[in-house]
Amino acid sequence: MTAAELFVKCLEAEGTRYVFGVPGEENEDLLFALDDSHIEFVTCRHEQGAAFIANVWGRLTGRAGVCLSTLGPGATNLITGVADAQLDKAPLVAITAQGGLTRLHHESHQQINIVNMFRPITKWNASITSPEIVGEVVRKAFKLAQMEKPGATHIELPEDVAAQQVEAEPIEPRPVRRPSADYRAVDRTIELLRQAERPLVLAGNGAIRKLASKHLRSFVESHRLPVASTFMGKGAVSDHSEQSLLAIGLGFKDYVIEAVEQADLILTVGYDIAEYSPDHWNPEGDIPIVHIDFSAAEVYERYNPEVEVVGDISAAFWEFNRRLAGENLGFDSEWYAPIRRRILEDIAGYSLPDATPFTIPGALNIIREVLADAGLLISDVGSHKMWIARNFLTGCAGGCLISNGLASMGIALPGGIAAALVDPDRQVVAAMGDGGFLMNAQELETAKRLGVGFTVVVFNDNDYGLISWKQRRSRGRSVGTRIGNPDIVAFAESFGVAGYRPEGAAELRQVLESTLGSGELAVVEIPVDAGVNNDLVEKLRSYFA
Repeated sequence: MTAAELFVKCLEAEGTRYVFGVPGEENEDLLFALDDSHIEFVTCRHEQGAAFIANVWGRLTGRAGVCLSTLGPGATNLITGVADAQLDKAPLVAITAQGGLTRLHHESHQQINIVNMFRPITKWNASITSPEIVGEVVRKAFKLAQMEKPGATHIELPEDVAAQQVEAEPIEPRPVRRPSADYRAVDRTIELLRQAERPLVLAGNGAIRKLASKHLRSFVESHRLPVASTFMGKGAVSDHSEQSLLAIGLGFKDYVIEAVEQADLILTVGYDIAEYSPDHWNPEGDIPIVHIDFSAAEVYERYNPEVEVVGDISAAFWEFNRRLAGENLGFDSEWYAPIRRRILEDIAGYSLPDATPFTIPGALNIIREVLADAGLLISDVGSHKMWIARNFLTGCAGGCLISNGLASMGIALPGGIAAALVDPDRQVVAAMGDGGFLMNAQELETAKRLGVGFTVVVFNDNDYGLISWKQRRSRGRSVGTRIGNPDIVAFAESFGVAGYRPEGAAELRQVLESTLGSGELAVVEIPVDAGVNNDLVEKLRSYFA
């Protein structure tokens, strides 16, 4: 067999179901090998879209999503989606073609050093320079991509190597057990808990992986600890739980920060500094912290934990639950209840009377009413992301996906394709602004061709709204943010996709009930009044004055 055929057999051994990508001359052998396999190659309209689909597939399944490009511009187009997977801790394996080895030592057509280019944005990457190493390289790429903390890896396959003959078999994937935390770290954490009166859990991205949320929920419910999640930790503890204070992460003080300021101990669980800097929630660096994560804490002036519980998060909380079973730790279990009430009352206050203009938080309340609690909301990046993180109640781990590491616009529509492929029966809403929509709107054709169903919601304010919001906060006006848009409904219909532009809250509810109920692929444009953004800033500024 050829090295390309062995490569594909290795992908099959890893359980790969789809490879998302764009064909090119130099990946021809690999494409034909895929065509003869059980793996489906999904032709995408842009390599960035392919990488985002693989990215979200990885986040939802815990198994590496796979994307493919040719050399040169194909590889450079993958970069944003691959970097997003790396900072969002999503398992992803990127495959790029390359010219033949005989022309890599000098300048040649479309040839760039892809391995060097991908080095800063991956956990590991390598070029296959001999067919005999295919099995080792593919196994290592998947193993490292999926090991905690997960991320992106990259494999380069030169076209002449791909065509060479080889006699070998894939390396069998075998599970790797994650270590448990050191008993002295567990002892010290329990000691700190027994001394505390108002501990608080800050649940991050890692708290929703590897069953971590199951044992975390049991712990906080048994001892009635409040939980604030980061944007990417939403759902680690259900927002319907009395212990949930929803999400923390805005660039200015919100109601949830009151709980952080009143807490005398914070347990960070699967927390990633890349997602939300401690400068925002521990500005003096004086809050006692217990760091519970798969890896040691980053060195950071305002994040210097009293103790680090390093190992499998689920196992750590299993041990806490076992050691503290039936023990009354004497916490004040009511101190955070007024804060939770204030948060929920504020969210409910954005409900829309039918005759009023749409706002993002008002529309989100309607989406929350219609979307099944086990459904999925995928957020793009923009001002709507802030409202989704802040206002959208999430009932289960993986019920709301937000990119907040690299935080790249354009992820939500491709992400909807991944979600629909992972679970065709799940209700999925991919929410985005008009800016993010047009960054990867071409993947509507991919979704239509695949026959997947999900609802695309486009909040349209003809603006790069998040940047405009921030500029207005700092300068009182915005510069360079205004944009124009096509007729989004007609645009969707030109792809053969149903398009809607509801004119009021009742009609929006009706449209969402129809699209989510039928599972059709649809685009729903919601013209929004962005004035609510600055209203929130002024309301909170007045509250904390």
